[in-house]
Amino acid sequence: MTQVWKGDDCLAVTKIQAGPCPVVQIKNTDKDGYEAIQIGFGEKKEKNIRKPQKGHFAKAKKENKEINPNIRFLKEFRCEDKVNVGDIIDVSTFSAGDNIQVIGTSKGKGFQGVVRRHGFHGQDATHGHKDQARMPGSIGATDPQRVFKGVRMGGRMGGDRVTVKNLEIIGIDQENNILFIKGAVPGARNSLVIIEAEGELKVKPRVEEKAEEKVEPAPEAAEAPKEEAPVAVEEKKEE
Repeated sequence: MTQVWKGDDCLAVTKIQAGPCPVVQIKNTDKDGYEAIQIGFGEKKEKNIRKPQKGHFAKAKKENKEINPNIRFLKEFRCEDKVNVGDIIDVSTFSAGDNIQVIGTSKGKGFQGVVRRHGFHGQDATHGHKDQARMPGSIGATDPQRVFKGVRMGGRMGGDRVTVKNLEIIGIDQENNILFIKGAVPGARNSLVIIEAEGELKVKPRVEEKAEEKVEPAPEAAEAPKEEAPVAVEEKKEE
């Protein structure tokens, strides 16, 4: 996270690398049974990409030469907007002031007790307690002689899918595809998040390739034979 000044207010923001995300595949009902778009993000070494994936990414590369075929992540979304294979989605689809929601995976914290996991205040530290300060206490009644489902206990904490709503985009760095989002978002550094917003999905306009004009070399002009300069000859008269 970092901070951004907006007038006289200092706002805590999170910097997110949002793209470029090329459209790799369009799924339809006839062939796949549902409608969705598959987009990619990130880059990894070419030697770590399997041959089927290389052929899959080559289709998008064929449609748009700007796409890097060494894609790291693939995600599918249900989308009603019309997009084509080879289109690139970047921060241009957002604008400052948009209300968004961010979906991510929370940090894993391992096995934790009820005080940290559920916010229990624990037992009293005095009046006969020895080592029960952070214990959960009773976990059920005597009559059923069992523990009911859903009782809050110690266990693994974190690593869950978390959605944070009503976040605001403070600023956009168009050149580096970075969003400045007010507040914190779920997940650790360099983790993958999904950003959702209302409105029409915009794609980056493609750069048309200019056909290279072949310049034919000019024909070499044949050199005219050099004329020898006339030599003056003195004639001798015979007497």
